[in-house]
Amino acid sequence: MTSDDRYTLFGVYLSADVFDALAEHLYAEAGVVDYGNYFDSSDSGVPVGDPGADATDDLLADVVASFADLYDEADFDAARRVDADAFVLAHLAAEPQTVTRARERFQAAATIQETDSRTVHTAVLAAFLSTMDGLEAD
Repeated sequence: MTSDDRYTLFGVYLSADVFDALAEHLYAEAGVVDYGNYFDSSDSGVPVGDPGADATDDLLADVVASFADLYDEADFDAARRVDADAFVLAHLAAEPQTVTRARERFQAAATIQETDSRTVHTAVLAAFLSTMDGLEAD
């Protein structure tokens, strides 16, 4: 199996409600039942063709493609109010180039917002999932 046949794991920190919305989205899209334990973070990669991995690859590619709009829609103030100990680590499997692009965009957004990555991860993914009806707007 070549490296092109495997996705890279990308870790994002999310508030509990955004994590739950992501889990619901992945259940609906790929039948992922236990998202919190779906990916093994010690694996060097996840095979292409795994339904959950394909779904997170599509999701992250969509986030990267629409990042500017999602940034504009994101509620960074709400994400800043989440207690620092309340964030949950979620893993997304995606093509290595997509992971690199996502990492660059999230880091740039954190710099612009003068905040940490978990705040940006939560705000941007909440904005994305709200367009998918996976998260209720406040």
